[in-house]
Amino acid sequence: AMEKSYVSMLLLLIVISCALAKDAGKKDTKDTTTKPKLPQTLSRGWGDQLIWTQTYEEALFRAKHSQKPLMIIHHLEDCPHSQALKKVFAEHKDIQKLAEKFILLNLVYETTDKNLAPDGQYVPRVLFIDPSLTVRADITGRYSNRLYAYEPTDISLLYSNMQKALKLLKTEL
Repeated sequence: AMEKSYVSMLLLLIVISCALAKDAGKKDTKDTTTKPKLPQTLSRGWGDQLIWTQTYEEALFRAKHSQKPLMIIHHLEDCPHSQALKKVFAEHKDIQKLAEKFILLNLVYETTDKNLAPDGQYVPRVLFIDPSLTVRADITGRYSNRLYAYEPTDISLLYSNMQKALKLLKTEL
């Protein structure tokens, strides 16, 4: 019963935050005349043609049942590092193609799962979770102080880490 009230509470929070976001977005009426604004999708610009999950819970469920690895991108809309990484990620054709083999989730808020912040809650950070729902803490970027951070110049490393996440999967399952 505890879980149920937690879920409805969470839904309520989501509804409230969406309502607030809608009001905040109304002021932005510039350049709607020149180009119709596309509705904001779950991709948040990380790959509009990819299928993104809505919640961490849904992503875990899908990873487990599809036997695909999960890739989680933590980012913030007003963080220049997140924006810069998003741009190269979205424009990298090989990454966008490879991403189809993953369950995908991008988050602009932290989950309560401490496993998603092995070395802190910074953005942008990218983590891989295999279908056994184990966080692959061994798949890291190049910075020792922020293991799961990637700069735009690290995009080829992120690509090879995605390949690694898929390869490990095949050898271990």
